[in-house]
Formats: sequence, C-alpha cells, structure tokens
Amino acid sequence: QVQLVESGGGLVQAGGSLRLSCAASGRTLSTYHMGWFRQTPGKERTFVAAINWTGDNTRYTDSVKGRFTISRDNAKNTLYLQMNSLKPEDTAVYYCAAKLSGYGSRWYAEYDYWGQGTQLTVSS
Repeated sequence: QVQLVESGGGLVQAGGSLRLSCAASGRTLSTYHMGWFRQTPGKERTFVAAINWTGDNTRYTDSVKGRFTISRDNAKNTLYLQMNSLKPEDTAVYYCAAKLSGYGSRWYAEYDYWGQGTQLTVSS
C-alpha cells in the first residue's frame, strides 16, 4: 500500500497563490489515480481535483476551474495542487487521496488511501 504526506499549506492573503504537495512512499505513485479533497469543520469532505495515473487527464470542481491546477511527477512520487487567485472560501484542510482503479471520482468514499491533511487559510 501507499503512504501519503501532504505539505505546503499555510496562511495566505486573498488573491495569493500556494502550491500543495503530496509525497508518496511505500508504493510507486504511478500505480494510482489521484485526487485532492478539502474539508471544513462540520462539513463533508468535498472533491477539488483529480488526475489519472499518467497525468494526461484531469478533472476539477467548478469552483476551482481556472484557478487550481493538479499535476503529478511520477518520477518524484509526488502529486501537486497549484492554487492561484485564492479566495477565503478556499479555506479548508486539504487532503490528497489515491485510487487504484477508476479515474476521476468525486466521491471520497471511493478512494483507497489518504494523507493526514494540510491546512490552508485564506485571509480576506
């Protein structure tokens, strides 16, 4: 199985940019389709973006289209989420997730492995 560790979260002003990383260990990242989700207190974990195992297909939730970019470097065993034009409503804990089959699911329960999350806070 794979272990996932997110990093790169922090405090940023509205309109700013940040890049999250998700480092994989234990098994090569290229085995998995990957996704980013986010969660705020008291709410369900929601889909942000997904990328297939080769990196040539991506999918985004409507609220981040044109602002966020998901990418992966399988040679480095790392997944990324570049976030631009950040808004206060992007504030959440961000999680990366790995899925053995079926690229692009928006349903968190279909993902097999999760990181511990990294906090992003966007101030207005």
